[in-house]
Amino acid sequence: MWFKNLLIYRLTQDLPFDAEALETALATKLARPCASQELTTYGFVAPFGKGEDAPLVHVSQDFLLVAARKEERILPGSVVRDALKEKVEEIEAEQMRKVYKKERDQIKDEIIQAFLPRAFIRRSSTFAAIAPKQGLILVNSASPKRAEDLLSTLREVLGTLPVRPLTVKTAPTAIMTDWVKTQETAADFFVLDECELRDTHEDGGIVRCKRQDLTSEEIQLHLSTGKVVTQLSLAWQDKLSFMLDDKMTVKRLKFEDLLQDQAEQDGGEEALGQLDASFTLMMLTFGEFLPALVEALGGEEIPQGI
Repeated sequence: MWFKNLLIYRLTQDLPFDAEALETALATKLARPCASQELTTYGFVAPFGKGEDAPLVHVSQDFLLVAARKEERILPGSVVRDALKEKVEEIEAEQMRKVYKKERDQIKDEIIQAFLPRAFIRRSSTFAAIAPKQGLILVNSASPKRAEDLLSTLREVLGTLPVRPLTVKTAPTAIMTDWVKTQETAADFFVLDECELRDTHEDGGIVRCKRQDLTSEEIQLHLSTGKVVTQLSLAWQDKLSFMLDDKMTVKRLKFEDLLQDQAEQDGGEEALGQLDASFTLMMLTFGEFLPALVEALGGEEIPQGI
């Protein structure tokens, strides 16, 4: 269980995350299939394993892992538009009158309801790790919308979930730009070969570089004209690599072979053991990596009143 992306949320109050109580709460909103006239459903699933006996909360050391699944019916807009156009043209030709917006909207709703039972089903899962001692919730997603869907549903079943995105004192853009410009980084961090540069003006240009020497004269020229680094590929120690963006989203996380081999060795031959070992090792690694990242970005900013 290796996360591929990371959105970091800070718990603003101490919550007693009891695994048994959390299991009971999640069971009140289980994932289920869409009914014939439903566009979407959302609920919790077991992060590991299948069947009724699989727990909704996976516990490993001091860490908890939960997962939510969204099921939605995919109804292409072009199909609805074509059917609506055909129906409107039919009414106007037969009844010799104009179909106005209110009636068009009603017809569109009827078409959608008729098509829904035949629409394709798409499922997507989102995982979140809870580290109560660190006061963090880590969501395996680069989409704030998907993260908020999970957090708001978790808040719904728990009754409360006081969290906010973790913020830092110095804008990531300023730090990343300085790292590329000076070719010096914080301890244990290393600049790799990919970045995005943006002009600070509203309609300014964007330069995206891949497999590029970021110490080159070309990159330095862009920086000298006022562009800033808004995404930067980095490595930390010899354990992981990632892309950091200007909103402090960690994308394209890749755990190096050293960690993956260790998890494989620790997990034994059973699939569940392998998943548990990789999750535990990942969370222990985050326990070192995230404080280092926050410190490299000037330290955590605590809003007034918290």
